[in-house]
Amino acid sequence: MQNRQGIGVVEVILILVVLIALVLIFKNQLISLVETIFAKITSESSGI
Repeated sequence: MQNRQGIGVVEVILILVVLIALVLIFKNQLISLVETIFAKITSESSGI
């Protein structure tokens, strides 16, 4: 029998690295998207 328990850890680390890289690449777009969403929520909630 082979021990394949370490493969899951490596996969999780690789997925996290890719997600962090994507966040860093698209940081400005993500910030503007979140700001737009919060501005819309704020303006629509004042009408309620």
